[in-house]
Amino acid sequence: MSAAGPAVAFESVNLKLGPTEILRQVNLRVQAGSVHALVGPNGGGKSSLFKALLGQVPHVGSISLQWPAEHAGTVGYVPQALAFDAGLPMTVMDFMAAMCQRRPVFLGLSPRWKAPVEQALRQVGMWEKSDRRMGALSGGERQRVLLAQALIPAPDLILLDEPMSALDEAGVETFEALLAHWRVTRVTVLWIEHDLDAVTRLADHVTGLNRQVLFDGPAAHTLTPQRVLALFSSRHRHDAAAVDAPADTAVVA
Repeated sequence: MSAAGPAVAFESVNLKLGPTEILRQVNLRVQAGSVHALVGPNGGGKSSLFKALLGQVPHVGSISLQWPAEHAGTVGYVPQALAFDAGLPMTVMDFMAAMCQRRPVFLGLSPRWKAPVEQALRQVGMWEKSDRRMGALSGGERQRVLLAQALIPAPDLILLDEPMSALDEAGVETFEALLAHWRVTRVTVLWIEHDLDAVTRLADHVTGLNRQVLFDGPAAHTLTPQRVLALFSSRHRHDAAAVDAPADTAVVA
């Protein structure tokens, strides 16, 4: 089956914030239509690599998306957390409207987007709570809404920054169903995750990143105890201690 999503190539990527080295000589290839996980310690540059890919921070080296069709497709992004004023009278539907249209939120959701928004919220189990205030949701429910907004329009490449971190058991099942759907439809998934058991079970490929690539291979065989110990060892943490811990926490306003 041909891939709908692109291959992603990182070639000799270096990234600095002021004098601080965030990424060093990162060479990495994500296969088209695969579920590719990034693992590593906090401050190791995983979210910074996402930001470089999204064009949010300057970098040295090359990052290229190799689309299977002549025209570029859609890129979706799910941040690790949502920063907002919990007191705002913004409902789930208001949030979805703000994410998918330029029309002012107070005018409501455009008829064009009603069916896609309903479908996305149903996919993540949040349609019945679409009129609830965002500030009244649990952390796991807000994470589901973030997953829903990334489904509109349907992505060909999706970047997931620790999407399981706040999910309850039902939310994890929803996320795993989405991963299965993306795998069948050949969406390219680049996924930052700390749950190594989930990575071993659900990812096709895994890369260990702590400023630089420490290992790279099939998820089912690559996460050996020795490699994991080296990735999270105190020596590597000391090297990365000055690296951007805030930059590894993706937040959307």
